[in-house]
Amino acid sequence: MTTVLLVIHLLVTIALIVVVLLQRSEGGGLGIGSGGGGMGNFMSGRGTANLLTRATAILGTIFFALSLALALMNQGTRQPRSLLDSPPASTAPAVPAPAPAAPAPAVPTN
Repeated sequence: MTTVLLVIHLLVTIALIVVVLLQRSEGGGLGIGSGGGGMGNFMSGRGTANLLTRATAILGTIFFALSLALALMNQGTRQPRSLLDSPPASTAPAVPAPAPAAPAPAVPTN
């Protein structure tokens, strides 16, 4: 269930980003949804602005609700603990590998 909500949350997030970027802003933005010559004057500038504003509000509400749902679902799975209460992680000391045997010294013959 959590995985399904996470995927939906991701899709809503991407849609919200796209809708916000399409909106006409005072700074210019992408201005794709400004109702210019694009899309054969599908909607007027005012209609597009109303549609994008409504879509932003709806997607924002869905995003907020999904965020709360995911937080509440994962609330019981995490057990609160403090780093100060837990003992330090003990790591076993590494045993060094035995050194290779040195060759026997050569005895000089006279």
